[in-house]
Amino acid sequence: MNPAYIIIIVFLFLTLASAIKVLREYERGVIFRLGRLIGAKGPGLIILIPFIDKMVKISLRTIAMDVEPQDVITKDNVSIKVNAVLYFRVVEPEKSIVDVENYLFATNQIAQTTLRSILGQSDLDELLSERDQINQKLQQIIDEHTEPWGIKVSSVEVKQIDLPPEMQRAMARQAEAERERRSKVIHAEGEFQAALQLSEAAKRIQDYPVALQLRFLQTLADIATEKNSTIIFPVPIDLLTPFMEKAKAVSKEMLDDLDDQMKGEDKG
Repeated sequence: MNPAYIIIIVFLFLTLASAIKVLREYERGVIFRLGRLIGAKGPGLIILIPFIDKMVKISLRTIAMDVEPQDVITKDNVSIKVNAVLYFRVVEPEKSIVDVENYLFATNQIAQTTLRSILGQSDLDELLSERDQINQKLQQIIDEHTEPWGIKVSSVEVKQIDLPPEMQRAMARQAEAERERRSKVIHAEGEFQAALQLSEAAKRIQDYPVALQLRFLQTLADIATEKNSTIIFPVPIDLLTPFMEKAKAVSKEMLDDLDDQMKGEDKG
């Protein structure tokens, strides 16, 4: 075969290959014709005019981008290092190519500067306890900046906050002091409740003195059961008062009966 024909066939094949493009479902092709924007096409089969049309392929899938650790000074003058992760996707392929030179680099830079700015306006306690609100605020601000580029920021998450060693020790001492405070409060509440119960018991015993005697006897029984030894237990005289009064009353009755009998014999 004539070499000229071979060259022509190869040229036609390469021209046809460059003119036919196949895009996946998540891809779009931004077409430029002689340098002018024609629009975005895809997915599926796309036919370009050789040597006239140029196509830039754009992915519409969500991109997870790590934001490099940033040195931040908080509102209460604490130096920390914070990194985050950014989730975004291209929603308008034409703008992402025409309105910004490199949308990935530009989005990353906006995320870094916004992260330093927003965290610098917050106290350390807010960063540690109100992370959801900070993430939402970061997402709103970054999305406002990237919207003209056809970029939609769906989420921003602060991943890690690195504290200075001295601040970590201070927070550890603070947490220990808080736990000790709670322990003392719980102990005081227990003592207060026990005092209330004892006061109620004292009122009951005051109304029913026999209850104290029964409690005393029960305590002696418990000690005798658990300890097989001789126990010297001081008995309050108040416990014996009812018995002594009963004995006095019986003795008085007996004396009265004896006097009546003696008076009767004298009369006889």
